[in-house]
Amino acid sequence: MTSSQEELLPATRRALLHRIAVAQAEGRAPSLVAAVVRGGQAVWHGARTSVDGHGPDENVQYRIGSITKTFTAVLVMRLREEGLLDLGDPLEKHLPGTGAGEATIAELLAHTAGLAAESPGPWWERTPGTLRPELSDVLGEQPLLHPVGRRHHYSNPGYTVLGALVEELRGAPWEEVLRSEILEPLGLQRTSTQPQAPHAGGWAVHPWADAMLPEPLEDLGRMAPAGQLWSTTGDLARFAAFLAVGDDRVLNAESVREMRTPAAPAEAADVLDGATYGLGLQIQRRDGRLLVGHSGSLPGFLANLTVSVEDDVAAVVLANCTSGPQLGAVGADLVRIVAEAEPRIPEPWRPLREVDPAVLELAGQWYWGTNAFGLRVTADGLLALSPLTGGGRRSRFRSNGDGSWTGLEGYFAGEPLRPVRRTDGAVSHLDLGSFVFTRLPYDPEAPVPGGVDPEGWRGIG
Repeated sequence: MTSSQEELLPATRRALLHRIAVAQAEGRAPSLVAAVVRGGQAVWHGARTSVDGHGPDENVQYRIGSITKTFTAVLVMRLREEGLLDLGDPLEKHLPGTGAGEATIAELLAHTAGLAAESPGPWWERTPGTLRPELSDVLGEQPLLHPVGRRHHYSNPGYTVLGALVEELRGAPWEEVLRSEILEPLGLQRTSTQPQAPHAGGWAVHPWADAMLPEPLEDLGRMAPAGQLWSTTGDLARFAAFLAVGDDRVLNAESVREMRTPAAPAEAADVLDGATYGLGLQIQRRDGRLLVGHSGSLPGFLANLTVSVEDDVAAVVLANCTSGPQLGAVGADLVRIVAEAEPRIPEPWRPLREVDPAVLELAGQWYWGTNAFGLRVTADGLLALSPLTGGGRRSRFRSNGDGSWTGLEGYFAGEPLRPVRRTDGAVSHLDLGSFVFTRLPYDPEAPVPGGVDPEGWRGIG
């Protein structure tokens, strides 16, 4: 996130306050706190509470539930960056004997490993972790409910397994690795596995009466990598900024971008909702806006982290009740309010620092058959291919340093783009994953697959 860090306008701040006030009142939450991030920093904090004279600030801890999974996913991606594992590796290669060893690391991260949603035995969120001391207690005798890799089925035990994988490859407890590799580098001093004062108490609110009941506070034990953490809006604001652009001290921008890329087949209902899952991140399209982040809940607490990378805006919302306010909708609305009231100001256009004639020669209009495309050389040194009319396949391409290029997104992601030159050195055509792009529609001077009728273009008569 790189845009201006100026303070939000008064009207925007009031709209944000109004949104969380409605959420706290209608959701009947004992307290609700929120933060908005722009330009890589928190630019607004808000709180609403049922206690007179008390307003929790950005340093008050709440339990964040499954947002913990995103932290665990970052640790796994760090192992991949260091070459200690590949996302395509089967679990059995690194952590044998689980009963779920055929699932890959990527499938565990994306909840497509076929594992059960919950651990066997009593409700793990409201019972001591000591009831499940071993990984086998979390997974049960038959860990797999579905064929591996076939469907997205959210799994808490799956992230317990990933936490155990981190411990195995680091030779240290998950909590210790988390602190040294994420919390300390990012300055998340108020994020911890156990509550640290000041922190909110967790409450259940009666569904048919304005009465409350304290929720038990349990240490999740083995299940900690799936939902143990406590944090604050201040810390999660910094974490949201990291999820937008990465931080080389923790995880580079390319790996974070990979986490934000859909990695799971969407269920039928999710297709209608525009929702899917990446590698440790939930992804949805809402109000025409692509949002990534994660929700969280444990008895007594709700949490949501939402990031719009394109808008350079993120939101964090925390509440201390088991149910009530729909924090996913609140977070999306906070992002929308800022993005619409104070749209991102683009960076100034700047020309290329250097112009490579061989690359510049590729720019301009190209045809795949009769479909017209434009190929631009962008200021960041990439090639950008897009259709000139209507919808169609588009992608950016990164130079491989040898005259060839590789697609970065969409249909052409990973596909090779190779300019083919004539004997005189001029570009004859582009070969894009076997598709031939020519300067003229079905150029007879280019090797168009199937050939070009020698009589050329003609009318009906």
